[in-house]
Amino acid sequence: MSLWVVRIFFLGLCVLGGYAVSQVHTGLITHWWLGLIIGFGLGSLLIALDEMLKGFSLRAFSAATFGLILGSVIAWLIDTSHLFEWAMPDVRWLIRICLFVSFGYIGIILAMRSNKEDFSLIIPYVRFASQNKPENPLVLDTSAIIDGRVADLIEANFLEGLIVVPRFVLRELQAIADSPDPIRRARGRRGLEVINRMQRNTRNEVKIHEVDYPDEKEVDAKLVRLTKTLRAKLYTTDFNLGKIAEIQSVPYVNLNELATKMKPAILPGEVMNLRLVREGKEKGQGVGYLSDGTMVVVNQAQSLIGQQAQVQVTSLVQTGAGVIVFAEVKSNA
Repeated sequence: MSLWVVRIFFLGLCVLGGYAVSQVHTGLITHWWLGLIIGFGLGSLLIALDEMLKGFSLRAFSAATFGLILGSVIAWLIDTSHLFEWAMPDVRWLIRICLFVSFGYIGIILAMRSNKEDFSLIIPYVRFASQNKPENPLVLDTSAIIDGRVADLIEANFLEGLIVVPRFVLRELQAIADSPDPIRRARGRRGLEVINRMQRNTRNEVKIHEVDYPDEKEVDAKLVRLTKTLRAKLYTTDFNLGKIAEIQSVPYVNLNELATKMKPAILPGEVMNLRLVREGKEKGQGVGYLSDGTMVVVNQAQSLIGQQAQVQVTSLVQTGAGVIVFAEVKSNA
């Protein structure tokens, strides 16, 4: 809507400009109403041209300009090569126009069809450092930063790209770190330490993004909007934020879901060493936990609580909280 306000304002300026020109006795425009019509027509023509070029990006414009310059240089070289000295002046003038129009058009088309690697062949020693780095931006929310596993993935070379930490997320982390609640304060300080840790890793650049959206009140809405604007991928441990991103077709990674998918598969008949830590719900049962937190219920193992035992998996039960493994004692470890 604001764009049309600017266009209407520009059209009004063109009309006023046409009227002003008509008041200057230059002989070009003799009537005031003719100046209004010419100003309105010129403004309308430029607005129509603007509307036609709305899908024409600045990058495409730069490529087209480069192609036009390159084509014009080639046409000028041909023109100055004395190849058409035999032609009459009026014919030579026509040949020059055809040369510049033809090579300018070919240069524009070839430049717009090319990518940055093609330009690097033309200018082999002019390359920017950012072109050599992965361009896929990764936006981190507060929960993913506090969780810390993103830093582990970066250090293990599982994640490559520009790490984007929005300024409003950093402010939220600082607020958590200043909380009077000792648990929240520890979580906030852990998040700030994770950011410092990622910044010390030279393989991935960490950028504090200054953008903010005052019309959005919630941090989650700002994160989704920023991720969509940057065409990035959102990393989070917040289930609800992930679903909001999915509804709006924003790519995201839930680290908890990723960890679940990466758990080693446990099959019936598998033998494992396990420390039993407490009694089960049923009589004679002992309970232990795997390193990823999976609960293992061992039948007839109450007497082994507090000890290490070798158990054999008999079955697995999927529940809303995860997988529960049932096993039998094979022998003491």
